[in-house]
Amino acid sequence: MTQIIGLLTVFIVVVGALAFSGSPAIAEALPVELGLIGGAAAGTLLIGNSPKIAGAAVKGIGQAMRGPKWTRQDYSDLLTGMHDLMRRARRGGFVAIEADIEEPLASPVFANRPKLTADEPAVSMITSSFRLLSLNPGGPSPIQAHLRDSISTVAENRHRAVAALNTLADTLPALGIVAAVLGIIKTMSAIDQSPDVIGPMIAAALLGTFLGVFLAYGLVGPIAARFGQVVDEEMQYMETIGTLISAHDSGMAPLTALEMARARLPVHLRPSLEEIDASISTVESLPRQKIGHTA
Repeated sequence: MTQIIGLLTVFIVVVGALAFSGSPAIAEALPVELGLIGGAAAGTLLIGNSPKIAGAAVKGIGQAMRGPKWTRQDYSDLLTGMHDLMRRARRGGFVAIEADIEEPLASPVFANRPKLTADEPAVSMITSSFRLLSLNPGGPSPIQAHLRDSISTVAENRHRAVAALNTLADTLPALGIVAAVLGIIKTMSAIDQSPDVIGPMIAAALLGTFLGVFLAYGLVGPIAARFGQVVDEEMQYMETIGTLISAHDSGMAPLTALEMARARLPVHLRPSLEEIDASISTVESLPRQKIGHTA
């Protein structure tokens, strides 16, 4: 909501000031200049990035407006679901959770948590980590390196889209200058005309520079910065999974591991102890096929 208010404020102030100039040439040239700069910007985004990263960068605009996808309830679901897996693995070994790990889509732990299931990197990190732990019980564990590499790989991939938006913001002023130069070329071809003709043409040419700077520093740059913040906050989810699995690998009791991971969460995302205790009690009292948060 804050980002939408900021966006509206920028548009009202800047577009209002542009309209206050009162030049008919500005209104006539605006669609052409926007089309020129916008089309060239889209082209540079495609040239400099793979289709996947370019698409993620475009989607990042919406993510920046919406904010992080993981909520306090999502973290509560994650903590209680991981507690269930760790508790059963601690009591019965990997065999007790093998079905959950090998077929997560059929597992109540995952299926009843649709947002977790929809995040492929998170599901893969959980399943691959428990699978690794089962391959060398009692021996040196490679899990720490695996968790570190998994988290860093996901973070790097997501930040590539952020970098693409930042690069686009850096490019826009130059594209505005290109549009302005094209306008000046057109003006010079009519240099023998009267000032009444030349004046509006120069105004239209300068509009390109204005739009390039405005789009870069008033819109795309701030959106890219917010997108980066969203990515960083969403990575907390992966880091929480890593903390839980690392604690489980060290032999820590499931409840202790859960509390350690919970305490590391930001206050606005941290479920209360009462919420966690109530969720765990509910999970443990349900038949296996009903385990999980279904809201």
